[in-house]
Amino acid sequence: MNDEPRMDHARLSVELEMALVRELQRAYADINATHFRRKLRPATVVLSEAKSRLGRWIPDVRGIELGRGFVLSQPWGVVLEVLKHEMAHQYVSEVLGKVDETAHGPAFRDVCARLGIDGAAAGVPVAGNTGRDEARVLERIARLLALAESPNVHEAQAAMNAAQRLMLKYNLETVAGAVRSYGFRHLGTPSGRVCESERILGNILDHHFFVDVIWVPVYRPLEQKRGSVLEVCGSHANLEMATYVHAFLTHTADQLWLAHKRDRKIRINRDRRTFLAGVMAGFLEKLNGQRRANQAEGLIWVGDADLSAFYRKRHPRIAHVRHQGSARNEAHLHGREAGRRIVLHRPVTSGPGNGARLLTR
Repeated sequence: MNDEPRMDHARLSVELEMALVRELQRAYADINATHFRRKLRPATVVLSEAKSRLGRWIPDVRGIELGRGFVLSQPWGVVLEVLKHEMAHQYVSEVLGKVDETAHGPAFRDVCARLGIDGAAAGVPVAGNTGRDEARVLERIARLLALAESPNVHEAQAAMNAAQRLMLKYNLETVAGAVRSYGFRHLGTPSGRVCESERILGNILDHHFFVDVIWVPVYRPLEQKRGSVLEVCGSHANLEMATYVHAFLTHTADQLWLAHKRDRKIRINRDRRTFLAGVMAGFLEKLNGQRRANQAEGLIWVGDADLSAFYRKRHPRIAHVRHQGSARNEAHLHGREAGRRIVLHRPVTSGPGNGARLLTR
């Protein structure tokens, strides 16, 4: 894979670099087990100063080389996609024994398609480009969410409901039509602890915005820390919408907490997490009510089998974990009330957070 990293990399101490290489070797072993069924003979993973490529498989020394600047400038999920890409080259070379094809020939493309790996010959893995139909529906949704900024509560709510109904109809039509392409994005900032409000927000996206979600482990090389981040999988249009909704709700919940503190003259943040969980729970309840109204009109979403297949290719082994919710105290109750009043809308000026490209200009 070839491309110029987007930013100059920071210099790593010897200790940080050794930790980063160990983490890459651990990721290699995990991918070998989950995607390649341990058919790859372990290879070395090293960092290089190369700026003309992101990574490469070197058969002569049985090693995978990743650009140091790339690894440090890109999210961990993107780094792992490039690592998978190079491991696919190793698989074609050593397991299939295909030495008479070009690097990105039929055997390589087949392996990538079968295992859900980005097979592009150059560049940072992306979710795909917006097609003409997708661009049109996103623009129509943007206009509806602009109307949802109305100070009239009923008009604003009607506009939000219309935007959701349009997204539902679009997905019902396209899932039954031409084959769609899928991608993934990581939303939010990786953290060591996933709080209840973040888990509920993931459920909101999964249940109401036509994406599949999963919490995936990531590594932060400059901090030498592991964490988790929310990954969403879906079509390009749905990824755009999910990215915006995630940023909007994260920002809105924080603002509601600040208003709650101010109104009640609260000085500490002891109940912040509980309040935020209530906000997300309240908004989820609101969306569930709108879903029942759509179902009454015959608009019933039963899922996207092709997306499920893409998701399973990316994550062959999935662990389900139960979590205990926060205390259902007064702060949670106030948060739920506030969440039920949220109207998803397009901001007048700038977006509410990073990555809210769908509805900003």
